[in-house]
Amino acid sequence: MAQRVKKAFDVEKVTKQFFKRFEQEHKQFLKFIEGIESDFDRAWYASLMLNRLMFVYFIQKKGFLDGDINYLKNRLQHCQQEWGTDTFHSFYRQFLLKLFHQGLGQSQRPPEITRLLGKIPYLNGGLFEVHQLEEKYDITLQIPDAAFERIFSFFDEYDWHLDDRPLRNQNEINPDVLGYIFEKFVNQKQMGAYYTKEDITEYISKNTIIPFLFNAAEKDCQIAFQSSGVIWALLSENPDRYLYPAVLHGVDLELPAEIAAGIEDVSQRGGWNKPAAEGFALPTETWREYVARRKRCLEIRQKLAAGDITQINDLITYNLNIRQFAQDVITSCESSDLLKAVYQAIEQVSILDPTCGSGAFLFAALNILEPLYSGCLERMQGFVDEDDFRLSQEPEAKPRYDYFRQVLSEMGKHPNPRYFVLKSIMLNNLYGVDIMEEATEICKLRLFLKLVSQIEPQPKKENFGLEPLPDIDFNIRSGNTLVGFTSLDEVCKAMAMDTQTGQGRLIFDDGVMNRVVNNAVAVDMEFKRFKSLQVQEHIDSAEISESKAILKKALTDLREELDRYLAEEYEKGLSKNSKRFQSWQVSHQPFHWFVEFYRIINQGGFDVIIGNPPYVEWSKINSYKVRAKHYLTESCGNIYTVICEKSYKIIHKNSAFGMIVPMSCISTERMQEFRNIWIANKFISYISNYSGDAHPSVLFEGVKFRLSILIQLQSSKSKIYSTHFYKWLSDAREELFPLIEYNEVLGHFVQNGLIPKITGKTYSSILNKCLTQKKRVRNIIIKENSYTVYSHRIVAHFVKAFDFIPFFSNERDGIKKSEDYKTFSVESETYRDALVAILNSNTFYIWFSFYSDVYHCGREIILDFPCNLKDLVQNSGHQLSSVVYRLMQDFQKHSIRRSIRYKTTGIVEYEEYYPRLSKSIIDEIDRVLAQHYGFTDEELDFIINYDIKYRMGRDSGGDE
Repeated sequence: MAQRVKKAFDVEKVTKQFFKRFEQEHKQFLKFIEGIESDFDRAWYASLMLNRLMFVYFIQKKGFLDGDINYLKNRLQHCQQEWGTDTFHSFYRQFLLKLFHQGLGQSQRPPEITRLLGKIPYLNGGLFEVHQLEEKYDITLQIPDAAFERIFSFFDEYDWHLDDRPLRNQNEINPDVLGYIFEKFVNQKQMGAYYTKEDITEYISKNTIIPFLFNAAEKDCQIAFQSSGVIWALLSENPDRYLYPAVLHGVDLELPAEIAAGIEDVSQRGGWNKPAAEGFALPTETWREYVARRKRCLEIRQKLAAGDITQINDLITYNLNIRQFAQDVITSCESSDLLKAVYQAIEQVSILDPTCGSGAFLFAALNILEPLYSGCLERMQGFVDEDDFRLSQEPEAKPRYDYFRQVLSEMGKHPNPRYFVLKSIMLNNLYGVDIMEEATEICKLRLFLKLVSQIEPQPKKENFGLEPLPDIDFNIRSGNTLVGFTSLDEVCKAMAMDTQTGQGRLIFDDGVMNRVVNNAVAVDMEFKRFKSLQVQEHIDSAEISESKAILKKALTDLREELDRYLAEEYEKGLSKNSKRFQSWQVSHQPFHWFVEFYRIINQGGFDVIIGNPPYVEWSKINSYKVRAKHYLTESCGNIYTVICEKSYKIIHKNSAFGMIVPMSCISTERMQEFRNIWIANKFISYISNYSGDAHPSVLFEGVKFRLSILIQLQSSKSKIYSTHFYKWLSDAREELFPLIEYNEVLGHFVQNGLIPKITGKTYSSILNKCLTQKKRVRNIIIKENSYTVYSHRIVAHFVKAFDFIPFFSNERDGIKKSEDYKTFSVESETYRDALVAILNSNTFYIWFSFYSDVYHCGREIILDFPCNLKDLVQNSGHQLSSVVYRLMQDFQKHSIRRSIRYKTTGIVEYEEYYPRLSKSIIDEIDRVLAQHYGFTDEELDFIINYDIKYRMGRDSGGDE
């Protein structure tokens, strides 16, 4: 464990160190560029050049460039020796652009270029084509040799490695660092997007892609997926194989007698909140957590052994090792029919990240698909090797065996099986869009490096034995996911007659729709031709360039026409003002999905959509706006909901969706329109929920959002599963996702559209008993009078409520009530004491954790709390008043007066309270409430000890 943590720390340290220097060098390189007046274009070109140079550094270190591992630096020195150092721009103009455009980007080279560059491979891929900025500025672009001397000196401080092995020292760099740098330090600052760690991308990807693949394969081979079939028998034959090691850890050890005693007798649980013993415990685990994990593990193991799990979705519900299961289904496959169905599902699945950044989720998808592809190919070879025997048993399978031979033959045309698999995934399965073109360039660069890393240079072979890279410019696109026509139907609506004026939105001829459709089909046909050229054994760069030029021209013309119709949707007459129209195009960057991905959209949409959209309020986005009538969720106020809504529009009806978004999606009223879409789409939704506080830990460094992961699979009816609100210490991060526990959210659990965060039978039982109370706190609230309760609106581990006004003053206004306190008035002192008791109770804290954002304790959360206060006061009023009196005394006893200076109000003084020091008194309240609600001893024990490790631990921080 310590080694794994150290490895993660080292990668982080190396990356930060490299980026700090990279940022400095980027700024210096930027200053050297001449001939570009636009600051934006100059910064973009600097990034483009540095991306290209880093790519070259990776491949030169592997010996692909004339066998010289210091190729660039040596060529720079050679150029200066041959042309003299006084030639200001000799290297950039006379060598580097020729290396990019006529060397790495062209298969046919004139002799003088070969002499200049030496033996280098033709890479294809589009990375080294003449860039639009180079076309735009052409001969005005200049970069002096000094810029390259400086950047090469920086790069030479590091060892550049193409392989996937972990970094071994602080001077090593691998391709993953490029994505980390962009996502964590560049995109985060500019777009409100954040670097997504591999455990998150892997969890979302496997739980969307694999269920889709199984459902797709089942359509072509239903018999194999019957509940009594061999597929599900894998689970019952070896249950522990599909339980994560973290779940299994220590569960078969005999419990210490003092811990075992508490399982049946709640009064014997005095030591359950202490750290569990070595051998039993996961990092930071208490005995209480261990016992709960052990119980769940044994229950799931029993279900597996009994053969009760017979649906792919069940592996998500019970958080089983779905990747291991999918791989085992393939490697143990004895049916050629099943193998073909699975392989074709894998080969054809379309996976999109609509805000892909530098490709974190696309790489996760690639890592999910690769072993499945490889497993299928190995089984195909096994079937082919034994075809005489197998065909005697299954003669009708001959067409499938012929299909296997065809696939294996295609694989044999490539340098090695892994190269074939990775190339197939990049061409056939991965799609991404991002508003920042720099992001898509880095994404493609990383994918190309992944392919190149599979080849060892063979100097005696043509092209060093390196197969030209696939051109994925039409898989990874730049544009605005939210602005553009999704379908032909939307175009029709844009062109429709205005029902009030009877006038068309644009003057157009009757054949315009036919022209748009025909042009879209023509673009798709050319794209099909372009794609077929990528898989030929001998790639002709001239033919590819010609096809790509035709395709780009056709796309440009079609985009221009559609942009004009869309502009009229935004503002009548906008398309006719050339200057304003062009400005609108630049700011909004329209992206027309049915054109850019015609075949996929025409066939119903993408199969799997995954990602981590930006979390930005619309009020902070000034560069562009979306039309409110285009999106139901625009009123939710944050861009992430609109990105999800767009995703639902371009997703296939039998699809899978997975994104990580702010937890406001389930816990705030303003996101109700977003939740309504889930119901309309009939999703099975799996919602896991995570802390956003640095104490104890966060999913994303520097991000204070409380987050939810949405896994949504389309189904015949809606169903919701959720988890409780996860907190964890940094040492336990590796076990976070293996220990996810879902519980079904029953219909009556959804209150005012809010979806509770629950896990386990005890959670559900407590909530059920609360909801049997038909009265709510709101029923006893009256207009302001002398019996007032003051409740703090910000919660850190405890909800705080008082029967007095907590001290607050500032130099400007003097002593006053802090605006951080909500007030609630009731008709009597007894009601006031009862309400103060409820709000400070562990029972209410659990309700708050169920339904809120676990930070703001708003009025509605309090008013909606189910409790018949009349009965409570009648039966236990005096008892609660006595406890509340002692609690208020204890709060004041442990309080500390703080002061801080603000510019507007001067010195502010306030009282800070620490409810955790009064926890034993708070527990007395819960014992009274347990009688009112009818909680069992087990449920009361759960309530009193809920989240206790973080509420009472030293890492919980201040309570204010």
